[in-house]
Amino acid sequence: MSIILKRTGEWDIALKIPMSKLSKKLILRITVVLGIVIVLSIVINSFFLPKYFLYQKKNKLEDLTSQLATLEFSQLLKQSELMEEEYEVTIVSASLRDTTDELNSHLMEQLNRKDITLSKFWLTDESIAKLREGGKINKIYDQTKLKSRYLVNFLPIEGYVFAIGESISHSSDTIRIVNQFNAYIWIGALLLLILLSASFVTRIVKPIAKLNETAEGISKLSFTKVDIRTGDEIESLAQSINKMSDKLKDAHHNLEQKNENLKTFIADISHELKTPLSLIQVYASGIKDGLDDGTYPDVIKQQSEAMANMINRLLELSRLQAESYTFVPINFALLLEETLESYQTAFRQQGIELEVEYDKPTKSWVMADYVKLQSVLHNFLTNAMKYTTDNRVRLLLVTKEETVDFRISNGADTEDKDKWERVWEPFFVMESSRSKKFSGTGLGLSITRTILENHQATYGLQVQEGMVEFYFSLALLRR
Repeated sequence: MSIILKRTGEWDIALKIPMSKLSKKLILRITVVLGIVIVLSIVINSFFLPKYFLYQKKNKLEDLTSQLATLEFSQLLKQSELMEEEYEVTIVSASLRDTTDELNSHLMEQLNRKDITLSKFWLTDESIAKLREGGKINKIYDQTKLKSRYLVNFLPIEGYVFAIGESISHSSDTIRIVNQFNAYIWIGALLLLILLSASFVTRIVKPIAKLNETAEGISKLSFTKVDIRTGDEIESLAQSINKMSDKLKDAHHNLEQKNENLKTFIADISHELKTPLSLIQVYASGIKDGLDDGTYPDVIKQQSEAMANMINRLLELSRLQAESYTFVPINFALLLEETLESYQTAFRQQGIELEVEYDKPTKSWVMADYVKLQSVLHNFLTNAMKYTTDNRVRLLLVTKEETVDFRISNGADTEDKDKWERVWEPFFVMESSRSKKFSGTGLGLSITRTILENHQATYGLQVQEGMVEFYFSLALLRR
């Protein structure tokens, strides 16, 4: 189903509205609500409006009667004509000393002179007796042939009875005509409302349909975005979905990257374990065949220890991924000094000069895990000592307004700068020959990266001509 709206003027707009399930539901519910309003309006007009109208008329006459009761007979006679015009009522009077027939006749004659012709109007003996006693009487005379009713209040004042009355036309015919006329209006309004609702609903449903398409695309790993500018909550929802799409895209990319890293990791560890296992098998076979020259057990022990060391490092890396951290206030400069003390002898034995520069060491407090942060320093110092090409290691600690910055640099082979971006990967060793001088598992910087990321630290490296520098920054603790 489709609805076409055309508007004439400076241009014509043809709006074709596809009726989706949501559109049908909304239009149907709006139509039902309007239908209920129409029915209630007709019921109220037919049953409650006449009663309410009569109630208002009674109150009006009652108020006027109460005002007249405060006046003297002479004042009432003078002001009766003015009150008739002001309140649009009829006021007539007769003496209560007259007989019943005479009193009714006098009242009828006065009403006739004021163009009030009634087919039914009569005060009974009981009513006249009550008036003579000072009571008030309210009457409604139904004029069937005239299709009206005459509402009248009888008020006794100084031996006279005053009849204050007003004609009320029968409302059934009037209400029927009004309801019929309103029905035409309601039907036209209903059709117009359906058209306007269809247009309005389309403005809502169309953006939602776009959001649905985008969500389906995201579910199929097509991280698209939607451009919706409605200036309301739907636009806010679209922006949220766009942000979600970006984040899911990044997460998916990171997951794919981790999967690739995992494949590389499995291949590397297989390679790393295969070499010592092969050597162990070869030397064990040599011992079995009687080829041992006395060094075979030492080789087997050495390779076994290398495998055990690698497995321990792997377990350490795995543990760091899930292990909880205990963060406490730490003086980073003091931690660095304690760590450097254990390296003084090693640096001297290898003839490596260590240059250390501090800046405000007493103010370098950070929130960190003491043991794990010390492990980071160990790994950086060990790598610098292993790989320096100019027998110098330079270390700098700077305390800034918001952070504590640590930097360590040494001479290095920087011809292939692309390789340096892989140093954070497990099992990656810069020296491909893996000579004894550069022996290691290639897990140290992977462990370092895991610890720094869990400390929310900024870290990285800079490669310059013949020089490499590693750095990380920790948030300064406000004391």
